[in-house]
Amino acid sequence: MGNYRYDRLSAQDNSFLVGETPTAHMHVSGVAMYEVGDLTTPAGGVDFQKLRAHVEGVLHKIPRYRQKLNWVPVFDNPVWVDDADFNLDYHVRHTSLPRPGDLGQLKRLAGRIMAQPLDRERPLWEMWVIEGLGAGDHFAIATKVHHCMIDGISGVDLQHLLMSLAPEKEPHEPVQYVPRPAPSASELFRDELRHRLSMPLSAVRGFRALQAETEDLRSEIGIRARALGELVTLAMDPPSDTPINGPLGPHRRFDWLTVPLDDVKAVRRAAECTVNDVVLATAAGAFREYMRLRNVDPSSIHFRASAPVSMRRGDEKGSLGNRVSSWMVQLPLDRETPQERLTAIREITQELKQSNSALGVEMMMRVAEWTPPVLLSLGAQAAGSQTNTIITNVPGPQVPLYMLGARQVNMFPMAPLLENMGLAIALFSYDGRLNWGFIADYNLVPDLETVRGLVERSFVELAAAFGVEVAGAMEDFG
Repeated sequence: MGNYRYDRLSAQDNSFLVGETPTAHMHVSGVAMYEVGDLTTPAGGVDFQKLRAHVEGVLHKIPRYRQKLNWVPVFDNPVWVDDADFNLDYHVRHTSLPRPGDLGQLKRLAGRIMAQPLDRERPLWEMWVIEGLGAGDHFAIATKVHHCMIDGISGVDLQHLLMSLAPEKEPHEPVQYVPRPAPSASELFRDELRHRLSMPLSAVRGFRALQAETEDLRSEIGIRARALGELVTLAMDPPSDTPINGPLGPHRRFDWLTVPLDDVKAVRRAAECTVNDVVLATAAGAFREYMRLRNVDPSSIHFRASAPVSMRRGDEKGSLGNRVSSWMVQLPLDRETPQERLTAIREITQELKQSNSALGVEMMMRVAEWTPPVLLSLGAQAAGSQTNTIITNVPGPQVPLYMLGARQVNMFPMAPLLENMGLAIALFSYDGRLNWGFIADYNLVPDLETVRGLVERSFVELAAAFGVEVAGAMEDFG
């Protein structure tokens, strides 16, 4: 046995690779804005070298960020191996808006950055430091990490490695990087063959583990079987075609919206529902009006949103990889009033919780561990045709965070677009704000700012319907 080292990708991690197309790139992205603070250089710019040193000082805590993909011969399965030629300068990049740069220019630049695929010959992440914003007292950082590396919850954990609760001023000393030997093609093939032959035994161990974790095994198996059956039934009833669905082009638009989190919670309390119910009802109202603007009768279509659900246990906090499932939510675009839409959403989500619907996707991923990559690819492509949009909501810290003394003002997330999906919505709560990030295909949604405005209006109308007075959108810089 050699001393080589590598990590196998799970079927769910691999699904984000095989589901990627030339126009649908599976990276999780975001744009964060900061006060420059002590990172100001004598020339009035941002101390990029200090930021680069800060990233280098924490990389040893995230080994995946210095690993790249390798492929098993014949089986064509991906594995992670240490990148012996790792070059931090490729991943941490420095650019600037034409001074004085405005938020519209930042959004356009972010859209162009996110439209480009990650290089699969290198570790699958990038960080862009963007200066020249406004009067020079703020800067932005745009990040891209492939979805095969992280999900939303683990992405928040990674952010914490670069951020701190106190304004620490100096980066940590870097730990020397010594890449582990990578296996040869023949070694990978041999190990994969051994792994395939051991799958029946692994299945038995998995069954015994499930038996140990549950008090009523028969009931647990029944719940999971029903969840999987419901998912298959749903796949046989695809959503309607809409103006935001169609073949994707190579370009993207990006926009965002910020509302006070206290306002959202006030609506939640008044309506006796969850924050996510408020988000989905707000989106339903906005999509209803947007369909009418695009000459589509909202009462005549079935509009389905994929709402990712974390399956990560407490002991998995901080680990990389994906532990995520999804609810398929039929948004009630046919309901005329905000109260009716929220009531319908609340009933739908309660039913999804009671039926353990999220277990259906998890069971599919377990089955996929036995599935050849070509079938996994077909399944990933089919998944995109079962939903009109993605609405994902990730909770973040409710206190200010700092990077080398620079206070983070805001962070706007971006979800990846699936093939045939022209608009996705990602939300991230931070320091009393609920931030909406909208990513769209450049041609399918040429009026993304209209979507942004409709979401804001829908939230204000929803709040008013439940007797809650809200402030509406907040300023981007606080």
